[in-house]
Amino acid sequence: MSLRYVREFKGFAGIRIEADDVGSADDPSIVLLHGFGQTRKVWEDVAIGLEQAGRHVINVDLRGHGGSEWPSDARYDFTAYVEDLRAVLGQMRTRPVVVAASHSAWIATMALAEDAATLASGLIFVDPATKRMSAALGQGLNRADYDNAIFDAFDAHDIGDALSEAAAHIGLPSLVIRGALGQIDAEAAQPRFVDSLPNVEAIDVDGGGLLIVAERAETFNGLLIDFLERKQPRFIPEYRSGSDARTLRDAMGCFATGVTIITAHASDGRPVGLTANSFTSVSLDPPLLLVCIANNSGSAEVLRGIDDFAVNVLQIGQQPVSNLFAGKSEDRFAGTRWEVGEYGAPILPSSLGIFECKRDALHEAGDHFILVGRVEKASFEPRRDPLLYFRGKYRRLHFT
Repeated sequence: MSLRYVREFKGFAGIRIEADDVGSADDPSIVLLHGFGQTRKVWEDVAIGLEQAGRHVINVDLRGHGGSEWPSDARYDFTAYVEDLRAVLGQMRTRPVVVAASHSAWIATMALAEDAATLASGLIFVDPATKRMSAALGQGLNRADYDNAIFDAFDAHDIGDALSEAAAHIGLPSLVIRGALGQIDAEAAQPRFVDSLPNVEAIDVDGGGLLIVAERAETFNGLLIDFLERKQPRFIPEYRSGSDARTLRDAMGCFATGVTIITAHASDGRPVGLTANSFTSVSLDPPLLLVCIANNSGSAEVLRGIDDFAVNVLQIGQQPVSNLFAGKSEDRFAGTRWEVGEYGAPILPSSLGIFECKRDALHEAGDHFILVGRVEKASFEPRRDPLLYFRGKYRRLHFT
């Protein structure tokens, strides 16, 4: 039995965006975006096929189309559509694969330009629109399904360069599926910005019509599901004792953390430091914290013997410093602003927070050791935001 209900999202400036929610929310999610002058009905057979293949589908009506709100101020400019999509993706429980037809490919490209990895997990274009296609907007379509004011308000004539620049920053696994346009007019088959996607595949469907989703639905679904299974498989990776340690590391990476730099002075007075995200508060009474240090790190032997150290919690502007202290540089402090803290350890004064500590205990723990510190002084800057780390990449807070 199909699981389906109508779901509402809050779009740009509070506009109501309506969508069909199809399948189990526990399955990997797909967002479907129709082209201008269509509605989400065009995706109905695709949505059913995806649900049967074990996917969760959000089938969206764009603003001014179908069941979504038709704004009284006729706000149908390009920015409004881009921000609608960003808002919808921000309200998802998981990062979906975005499937965008025609002009929605433009919208998806600009929406994902800055922070694709935090909003989506893949990108699929279906006959992405070219400027030549733009000239035909609104011709021969069912005008009861959309607000005719769209075609006067949507102005993206000079967007080509911006799309190419945006696409170059989207490293997500991407697919382009093209139908009849590729056979009728090779120049119009693929807009220039698609070539800028760093991780893209392209497929031409023989015999596909202008609406490939409707006219070659079975073929289209097969291509779509094949790509999803290759790039976003449904199986859940598992680690079991004795198996691949990389899988265990990836599992550990599911816990989002802040980023710190541990600093101290060696016995000869030189400052040492390394980047670490295995850091946690242990106790408030007494005030204790701990960090985990890899035995093979360059500063491990020094940190084993220190009496004083500092934990510098990094803010979003310190990603270069994090990279420096995570690398192999011999003098990590040469190009870094630092000073001696009140309790003797080097500190990085631009940090979000600084904990100056006395060594309390040290425990061996496999290929790491646990350094426990008693906090003597703590300071922080409340106007800064943290540098975050999740699944092997730096992140930043997403405010809703």
